[in-house]
Amino acid sequence: MDLLIIDDFAVRKMDGQQLLEFMELIEDRHARKSTIIMRQLKVADWYDVMLSNTAAADAIMGRIVHTAYRFDLKGETRRKQQNE
Repeated sequence: MDLLIIDDFAVRKMDGQQLLEFMELIEDRHARKSTIIMRQLKVADWYDVMLSNTAAADAIMGRIVHTAYRFDLKGETRRKQQNE
């Protein structure tokens, strides 16, 4: 697919196999297909969910961060606004 949207990325820590599969997914798409990753966690904290394999985490982060367009959204969430 031309566009993959990953919402709520890294809600919990990735185990070894999940991390390797995610690395393969990012590697396959890198510089060829578009991927949108949405998460409330700061990028600097993404390593915390990928602790099981620092080499894989470095590879993933290198491909994502260094070639990304980044949008930092500020303000209240739409969910909170809708519940008021």
